[in-house]
Amino acid sequence: MKKALILGINGQDGSYLSEYLLKLGYEVYGSLRRHSVAENQNSRILDLDDVKAYYCDINDQISLFDLIKNVQADEIYNLAAMSHVRISFDIPDYTLQTNGAAVLNLLEAAKKYSPHSKIYQASSSEMFGNSVDKDGYQRLTTPMIPASPYGCAKVLAYNLVKHYRTAYKKFYCNGILFNHESPRRGSNFVTSKVVKTAVEIKLGLKKKLELGNLDSSRDWGHSKDYVKAMHLIMQHKEARDWTVATGETRSVRQLCELTFKILGLNYEDFVVQNNIYLRPDEIKYLKGDSTEIREILKWKPEYNFEKLINEMVEFWLSKLRQ
Repeated sequence: MKKALILGINGQDGSYLSEYLLKLGYEVYGSLRRHSVAENQNSRILDLDDVKAYYCDINDQISLFDLIKNVQADEIYNLAAMSHVRISFDIPDYTLQTNGAAVLNLLEAAKKYSPHSKIYQASSSEMFGNSVDKDGYQRLTTPMIPASPYGCAKVLAYNLVKHYRTAYKKFYCNGILFNHESPRRGSNFVTSKVVKTAVEIKLGLKKKLELGNLDSSRDWGHSKDYVKAMHLIMQHKEARDWTVATGETRSVRQLCELTFKILGLNYEDFVVQNNIYLRPDEIKYLKGDSTEIREILKWKPEYNFEKLINEMVEFWLSKLRQ
């Protein structure tokens, strides 16, 4: 039985990855950060009785080193992060420490106390910023010119993983995942915010939806598909980096149009722009080239954009009607 340690197990990806690995017969361990509201700590994994979760903060060397040393995992998935790009502009130092420098703590802990462990680092399409290849895609060779403290921190972590892999001959790898969503996505992220508020408008609970840039485009997939890609990356014969994406891009405006259409509404009647939600430096366009992971690792997403948004709409309708 393989052991997996998921740092940030209570997040969207951590919960789906836990379920997937348990089905594959893994023994699953995870880290939780302490929250003042207890339900925020483990709400996404409450039904996973076989998960062994421990309090740990990736910024805290003592708790992190102890966890790595005690678990002795075959595979370590680092999904712990300050995950909101817009908020990273408000707390840049914390973002850099958590998403960048703390990854150094992890790499050192594994090298010293669990040298056999493979490591997966959750990298991000935000690392590219507004850098796009001539064919309209982003891939491993696309220059990384991040446009946020979040993106800058992720580039630091990305390069640290590459350095430790080369310098110490370790199975450490990066997965550059483009935007991925689900019903478990936090409601302050744009997809969940759009879907939840649209449902609230449909049910008469709200009258308008305030957003920032409606014309920014993203490559949106489903978290369930992307955690399977993480696992495939860790099973490959050699450690390397990969890009995981749908290869399709849609604007926030198109997201709104589809969501309100599903609910029988016209988004133009309810959506307004509020500059408070604009980033100081906007990323206009993201679209990933996932050719390699599809051809080499045979990864194939089960969800398309319409199926994803329909699932999220059904979730919020069910939740808000209670």
